[in-house]
Amino acid sequence: MDRDRTEADVKTFFHDFKEFAMRGNAIDMAVGIVIGTAFGAIAKSLVADVIMPPLGLLLGGTDFSKYYIVLKQGTPPGPYPTFKAAQSAHAVTLNYGVFIGTVITFIVIALAIFTLLRQINKLKRKPQDVPASPTTKDCPHCCTSIPVKASRCPACTSELAAE
Repeated sequence: MDRDRTEADVKTFFHDFKEFAMRGNAIDMAVGIVIGTAFGAIAKSLVADVIMPPLGLLLGGTDFSKYYIVLKQGTPPGPYPTFKAAQSAHAVTLNYGVFIGTVITFIVIALAIFTLLRQINKLKRKPQDVPASPTTKDCPHCCTSIPVKASRCPACTSELAAE
């Protein structure tokens, strides 16, 4: 009996998993993650290869990825002429230049996503409703609400001027 129950539990598990995986939300999320990862790589390249070189040039030819502080000397002890030399000596470094590049990458990605979502929301917005022309009017004699096309008030039988 336990074997039959275990097989039924496994079948139920896989059936539930199949329903979960084939739901539109799960597939949409998976596609979003894949596209987001690819977009992140593009944004990282944009920052590292397009934005940072001119920014570094404007700041006197500096490369932000080379900015670091040695927290603990490696072997052999520093000073290290480059970040790679510090890494190869196993020095402990605080890489604030890399952090600056990562922050700029984040800002570029956030700006791109904000712009994209803003455009999508503009497309989704409904046009402002134009106020409909009135379908009723008030009788000037008895103040009863009557259809606009009426020529006589049904309440007081007054003749109404055509509008």
